[in-house]
Amino acid sequence: MSEAQEEGVAGAADQASADAETKAPDLSGIRIGVVGAGLMGRGVSFRFAKFGATVTLIDRDDAALQEAHKALRNIARHDVLFNQARESLRAPERIHLTTELESLAECAFVVENITENIEAKLALYRRMKPILNEECVLAVNTSAISITRLAALLADPARVLGIHFMNPVHMKHTAEMIRGFHTTEASLEYAQSILARAGMEAVVVNDLPGFVSNRVLMLTVNEAIFTVQDGVATPEDVDRIFRECFGHPMGPLATGDLIGLDTILYTLDVLLEAYNDPKFRPAPLLRKMVDAGRLGRKSGEGFFKY
Repeated sequence: MSEAQEEGVAGAADQASADAETKAPDLSGIRIGVVGAGLMGRGVSFRFAKFGATVTLIDRDDAALQEAHKALRNIARHDVLFNQARESLRAPERIHLTTELESLAECAFVVENITENIEAKLALYRRMKPILNEECVLAVNTSAISITRLAALLADPARVLGIHFMNPVHMKHTAEMIRGFHTTEASLEYAQSILARAGMEAVVVNDLPGFVSNRVLMLTVNEAIFTVQDGVATPEDVDRIFRECFGHPMGPLATGDLIGLDTILYTLDVLLEAYNDPKFRPAPLLRKMVDAGRLGRKSGEGFFKY
């Protein structure tokens, strides 16, 4: 799509959505930092930028930032087509991409989205400690890692909480918010106000590994993989049962492919270690597929081809 065509689409969306646009107050004047330019980091950055925030998207890898730049424009086009959102094509202009972690010093709200690896997160939090300003509220976007453990590495753990965004972020209107051991009500209220100004609501839960969503979802995806491994059904039929019998928009195996089978495996390993409960043991087929590089959508093939 050319720039002229994009402007035309934006103009049409402006007209079509003048009355339907979300009425929530916008985020103009708020500077938000997002650490990690992967799939979730891009989605979170776009969501906030769409509603007027100035976003700093940080990654240590220049190639990841270049890929994020392309992906953000694609997200914007998708949002215009599906949501008739008039500001979508302008959102990427509000996102500054950088490798400089020091840029976080200017941010009032930060969302951390790096890989689900505890050692990588611990190293990052030690680096962020002297950078974050004393008023900053930090949200950990994680599937299972303890918010309390990470918060303890920062100067003020009371200003740290979790927000588990769901993919694709630009199409979701609810997130799971996690209260750490030290998290204050003021921090929760501030984070909720940021989400509300981006057209989202939060369901607040307490900090135990997996919280609600992944403590339940990972078991469902893993057991679905066991049924394929045991020859009970094909991946197609497993997901068909969930879609057509239960009315789920997506089956558990397609959901696993969307999340990333490597992320599913890592999360199950974290839950198994945290609870010491064999119900969280990963299916051998899952581990085999990850070893083979069949990770789902991100690699082009998982239980289904893309």
